[in-house]
Amino acid sequence: MTNPKFEIRNPKQIKIFKILILILFSASCFGFRAFVHAASSTELSSQIENVRREREELVAEQRRLQAELEKVNAESQTLGTAVKSLDTTKKKLAADIKVTQSKISSTDLSIKALENSMTDKEEKIGAHEKAIGLAIQTVSRYDTRPLWVDLLASANFSDVWRDRTQLEGLSATLKDEVDNLRETRNILGEEKKKKEEAKKKIVNLQGELKGQKVVVEESQKAKERLLAETKNKEAEYQKMLAENLERQRQSDADLFRLESELKITLDPSLIPDARHSLLSWPLETIFITQRFGRTAGAARLYASGSHNGVDFRASQGTPVKAMLSGVIEGEGNTDEQRGCYSYGRWILIKHGNGLSSVYAHLSAPLVRAGESVETGQVIGYSGGTPRVFGSGYSTGPHLHVGLFASQGVTVRQFTTSKGCKQVFIPLADVRAYLDPLAYLPAI
Repeated sequence: MTNPKFEIRNPKQIKIFKILILILFSASCFGFRAFVHAASSTELSSQIENVRREREELVAEQRRLQAELEKVNAESQTLGTAVKSLDTTKKKLAADIKVTQSKISSTDLSIKALENSMTDKEEKIGAHEKAIGLAIQTVSRYDTRPLWVDLLASANFSDVWRDRTQLEGLSATLKDEVDNLRETRNILGEEKKKKEEAKKKIVNLQGELKGQKVVVEESQKAKERLLAETKNKEAEYQKMLAENLERQRQSDADLFRLESELKITLDPSLIPDARHSLLSWPLETIFITQRFGRTAGAARLYASGSHNGVDFRASQGTPVKAMLSGVIEGEGNTDEQRGCYSYGRWILIKHGNGLSSVYAHLSAPLVRAGESVETGQVIGYSGGTPRVFGSGYSTGPHLHVGLFASQGVTVRQFTTSKGCKQVFIPLADVRAYLDPLAYLPAI
């Protein structure tokens, strides 16, 4: 008794069978490649997890140093405290740099993982498109031929029915395969977007890292300059603080006199109504040290008797974020002219809603005039530590934020000042100053 054999004699069956084999072979080949890529993806995932755990430890150290720095800055103003603050700031910034480097490494690994996944999907699409193309041609050719033509041309009716059944099965398989490929393409498109976002994040992080290194260098120079100018004596340090205060009062009087003389026609319809959360906070952690307007501190410190912005507590090197998207209208540093006690390093952003914001006493900028920025984007680092280049007039680390009606502010040279003739700063009609807290989130 002979064993039954599976035989395909009909040429149409042979062609359909070959196409099915081609589809299955393509799928199996892709499965092998996917297995190889899965091994490398697992390794990348392990590396990403290791970097994440290391960063958690770095962040914990970062927080400890931040708390230590805030404690030092809360102490009375003495030479010893100033030196201790600069030393602690240097340690804190070193921790910040390590955290940023960790973020760069993690993002870079994420990009590699995305590239692996994208390669898998591109190979899958390519392998199946060829097989599907052949199958579609075959199905289309048979579907356009009437059944009675096949019946007349065939010597065996059962072969015709078998062909038709196999074709229906092939059509169903193709439909599933096409649906899978469509989904794969959609996922591939999303992964490409994620990769572009990650690449943009890398660029931003590299910019932040560069800025952090500048802050470290400036802090070290400030310590050396402070010890040299005071001759490491407390009496000299206190004398320096008193002189700085007097020069700042003179600069403020010059500014108030000039801005009071400006007569810019303001159109109220171009100024947005005060509304909380129209702007976002410029810092991650918010602690207000001086409000806008006629505060007790303003009456003591400023010729106008009014504080033209809001001061936030921020240690040297704290990331400063744009409160709203816009274009950098200008940036500069009043410390470039010795004896000019003003904004120090500043950035002015013109927003598209009729408002402009200024960020002052910065230790390092990350943007340049003409660049566009987004809400929440890091634009620089806070400063304010006395004797650090870019601090301007400041008795301690902090961030000063001012808000203007855009139509009433312009960047110009402060030629009428006695001590700041060579510098450029934002100058505004006093009526153009607005209270930032009226537009920031409610406290």
